[in-house]
Amino acid sequence: MTADVQGILRQTRLLSSVPAGDLAAVAAASRLRTFRRGQVVFTRGDPGGTLIVVVTGRVKVVVRSADGGELTLTVVHPGETIGDVSVADGGPRSADAETLDQCQLLLVPREAIQDICAREPAAALALADSVAASLRRLTEAASDLVFLDLPRRVAKVLLSLPRDGDGTIRPGLRQEDLAHQVGSTRQSVNAALSGFQRRGWIEVRDRTVTVKHVSALDRFAGQ
Repeated sequence: MTADVQGILRQTRLLSSVPAGDLAAVAAASRLRTFRRGQVVFTRGDPGGTLIVVVTGRVKVVVRSADGGELTLTVVHPGETIGDVSVADGGPRSADAETLDQCQLLLVPREAIQDICAREPAAALALADSVAASLRRLTEAASDLVFLDLPRRVAKVLLSLPRDGDGTIRPGLRQEDLAHQVGSTRQSVNAALSGFQRRGWIEVRDRTVTVKHVSALDRFAGQ
């Protein structure tokens, strides 16, 4: 178990360069948990006492309005982490996290990460880089919501998602989830996808979206 956990930790940007002995100590303090699909991992305001490493599955990080509106800030994939900001400043969770699939998540105590960062400059720099990347991502997302129309926001999200060699986005993409990522409704997202399909840029079959012409979609999105 410990060897497997060390391998998981070694694959993260934050701990990739940590000496083996220190990594073993972090692994011993961590715990692996399984979450079912649609399960809440944490909610806004919860204590931010752990760094979460996604081992399998995907986790969405969202903010919700009082009337039930939802905006997905990011979708976290295997090998990526959640909670870097709380690890850095000790503050509470600033959003909700919910699983999109059955997931295995590794929970690493904040104290273990702080101890490593205090002794290993490379780890401290990696944590700072991770927090900076989160800030840049949120700044770009806020800019897109204000300055880009909905079809262009949809195009940018499609281009950002993992694709097979033939351009198929994996795993399947629910239009409701896509709507939460672009701050709109399922109906409006469906209209945007239909427009892309008429142009021959994508192909939509059930929950499967295949990007056929990356360059055209890229030019449209203005990237």
